[in-house]
Amino acid sequence: MALTESIEYDKIEVVGQYKHVQVRKATVIKKDGVELTRSFERFVLMPGTLDASDNLVDNPLDKEPDGTTDIADEVKAVCNAVWTDAIKASWKAKLIADKPSS
Repeated sequence: MALTESIEYDKIEVVGQYKHVQVRKATVIKKDGVELTRSFERFVLMPGTLDASDNLVDNPLDKEPDGTTDIADEVKAVCNAVWTDAIKASWKAKLIADKPSS
């Protein structure tokens, strides 16, 4: 009787004007090759954040939002394909426009 656990990125979607990448990650438990259970987590990646001087800091695409799990290469490839310079410039302008006035 062998139990195995694997991770599958079964949905990678690009949504919205600023090309946020929405990911569904499935954790699959199998016993002797037969799936017993599948659970899901979701997270969203954005092109970047602003620093204190309103410069856009690119999303480094190193860790998932949990802070410990490496981002899968297939997710990175989608992000790198859709986050063009034009998208990043639009995202930066939106972040600046949405900042609360002091």
